[in-house]
Amino acid sequence: MAIQEKLYTVDDVWRLSQLPENELKHFYLIDGELFWDMPPGFLHGHIAGLIFHYFLIFAAQHDLGKPTVESGYYPANDRRNLLAPDVAFVRKENVPLTDPTQLVETMPDIAVEIASPSNTVAELRRKAAVYLANGTELVWLVLPERSGVEVWRQGADDNMAATEFVGQEGTLTGDPVLPGFILSVDRLFPH
Repeated sequence: MAIQEKLYTVDDVWRLSQLPENELKHFYLIDGELFWDMPPGFLHGHIAGLIFHYFLIFAAQHDLGKPTVESGYYPANDRRNLLAPDVAFVRKENVPLTDPTQLVETMPDIAVEIASPSNTVAELRRKAAVYLANGTELVWLVLPERSGVEVWRQGADDNMAATEFVGQEGTLTGDPVLPGFILSVDRLFPH
C-alpha cells in the first residue's frame, strides 16, 4: 500500500521504522515511493522459514554465504530503493562487513518474495524488476494460491525475464548463485 506522494530515501525509512507507532509496519521503497506491509500470516511465515532453513543448511555445508529473513537491502548507488525480501541469500564475498545491525548497502544475490493476501502478483513483479535491475541474479516469487513459484533471472543484455513458473510437481534450483541447490516445490506447500 503506497502511503505518501513525497519521495523518500533509505534514511527516512530508518527514522520511520524507529518510531513506536510503526513497530508492526514493514516499510520498503520503490523509486522513492514509500510502501508498508503488516506482518505476514502463518502460512507466509512457515514458507519463509522453510526456504531459509534449506538455504542455511546448503550454504553452511558448502561455505557459500548467508541467508536472511526480512532484512532491508538497498543498492549502494541508489537510496530511493529499499526492499526487505521475505528470504534472501548473499554470497560469502558479498556479505557486508559494516555494522550488521543496519540496513544492507547492496542487493541480495537471491531474493524470495512470498505472496500474502494483501499483495498482488503485479506488486511482486515490480519488486522483482527492482531486484534484477540492481544486481540480484535470481528472484523467486512464491505464489501459495497457485502452489508454485515464478522464477525470475537476469536475461540477455541485463533484461529481466520471467523464465518459468514452477508448479508443485517441479523443482527449484539456486543456479548460478547456489550451484547444486535443488528444492522440490511440494516441500513448500501443505498437501
